[in-house]
Amino acid sequence: MTYNRETIVEKNATLSFEFARYALEHPAILGRIPQGAEIVLLPRDDPELYRINLEAAQQAGQTGPVVYVEIEALAPARSRLVKPHLTPRPELRPVGA
Repeated sequence: MTYNRETIVEKNATLSFEFARYALEHPAILGRIPQGAEIVLLPRDDPELYRINLEAAQQAGQTGPVVYVEIEALAPARSRLVKPHLTPRPELRPVGA
């Protein structure tokens, strides 16, 4: 499969967001990344994007440190809603208000 620019940007935005979330939950990983380093995200479950990101990093000619982060996969997104239910006629005010 060949990705267009929009798909590449969308997939990398998702990976970047998830990496930032991971770093917030596991701050020790940030201590292993040199100051000012270019971070290249390489999703192993998406060989085409892996190749695209690796080639882009190699062509960029970065003069500083580069850190490659191989990602096995993204877990399915989960909702944070608690007990959602459909109702034919909602109350005028929320329950418990």
